Amino acid sequence: MPTRNQLVAMAGLGSLALLAGAFGFQYIGGLAPCQLCLWQRWPHAAAIVIMVTALALPGRILPVLGALAALTTAGVGMFHVGVEQMWWEGLASCSGNSIAGLNVSDLLNPDVAIAAPIRCDAIAWSLFGISMAGWNVILSLGLAGLWLLGARKPA
Repeated sequence: MPTRNQLVAMAGLGSLALLAGAFGFQYIGGLAPCQLCLWQRWPHAAAIVIMVTALALPGRILPVLGALAALTTAGVGMFHVGVEQMWWEGLASCSGNSIAGLNVSDLLNPDVAIAAPIRCDAIAWSLFGISMAGWNVILSLGLAGLWLLGARKPA
């Protein structure tokens, strides 16, 4: 039976693997992330910090916080899946009509090439019919379970 620290390490390293995969798709695969993709990364980064801290300090609070981080990214991922599947409308910053993040001089300069924002409702990659956001939901729920199992174990 795995110990608390082993469960915490598995959960935190799972977040590290998902984050590394996201960066791999971006920088090696050339798939630029949309706004919701970026938001899904932050809780994984928090989970990695929580893992390092939880491995150094005993107690149940840190594994519970790790579970909350995993559930947060799963929640954002579920919203993203809903946007991809057209179950609900996405954010204004995820549409093709947004000029968020551009400054006035870029907008007024006809020589500047401005790339269209990455759409949140367009599935850039999928495996077995499940998008990256969908896989993030599934795997993050599993990571949350590992965190919660770790919280139940004595330090």
